[in-house]
Amino acid sequence: MKEPLIPVVPMSHTAHIRSHRKPRRSASKIAMRAGVAGGVLGTLAVAGASASSANAAEPVTQTLELPTLTADLAAQVAQSADATQQAAANYQLQAERDAAAAKAAKQAKTDLAQAKKKAEAEAEAKKKAAEAAARKAAAERASRSAARITLAASASTGTASASTSTSTSTATGSAAAIISFVKAQVGKAYVSGATGPSAYDCSGLVQTAFKQVGVSLPRVSQDQSTAGTQVSLSNLQPGDILYWGGAGSAYHVAVYVGDGMFVGAQNPSSGVVEKPLSYDPPSGAVRVL
Repeated sequence: MKEPLIPVVPMSHTAHIRSHRKPRRSASKIAMRAGVAGGVLGTLAVAGASASSANAAEPVTQTLELPTLTADLAAQVAQSADATQQAAANYQLQAERDAAAAKAAKQAKTDLAQAKKKAEAEAEAKKKAAEAAARKAAAERASRSAARITLAASASTGTASASTSTSTSTATGSAAAIISFVKAQVGKAYVSGATGPSAYDCSGLVQTAFKQVGVSLPRVSQDQSTAGTQVSLSNLQPGDILYWGGAGSAYHVAVYVGDGMFVGAQNPSSGVVEKPLSYDPPSGAVRVL
């Protein structure tokens, strides 16, 4: 049996020649963001012709693509621009903070200088006030010293006069009773505020002594120094009240007992004593009897 015959199709005289056509490539579009300049696409077309004279080949067109910016790269560029802008803002903020810190430091320096100046002025004022007070106190001490010297001289003169006048006379009546009482208290204790019978203070002794003869005196030295008639220390009589300090502001009192002597409750260490006027010259005297 014969095999069936397969029809043979005549081939083209160019079928054995491979096509040189290459597929066209489309140009990519460049996406740009936020004003970032992109590259310019350029396409170069090259046309070539086949050298074959017998068989004319189809024209060949080849497209070459220049590198393009991808979307990711554009995003990175935009992010870099944002980072640059943020860095600039940070620099500006830091500059403002530095300026504020410098201003605050300058103000603090000014305030410190003013506070120091004020403190120095106050210290100088206090120093001047202290110096003025010291000068005043020194002047007062000098005045008191001068007054005591004068009083001492007056007391010495008064003692001599009183001794002369009382040496030829004897205290009588109420004065004698007062002198007898105060001499009987010599040796008793000094207690502030006490009026006897076992202890006295200076004005308590004087008040109690005059109470023995029915004379009521004020309780304190200041008032007793103005309770009678002011008399000169050169004209003292037994029974006169002696005082130390100013009239109306005396700080101590005693009783003159004649012969240049006085009895008084001096202080806690001495108690009630009898002393000469020169022991502690008085400032003045008043006569109640």
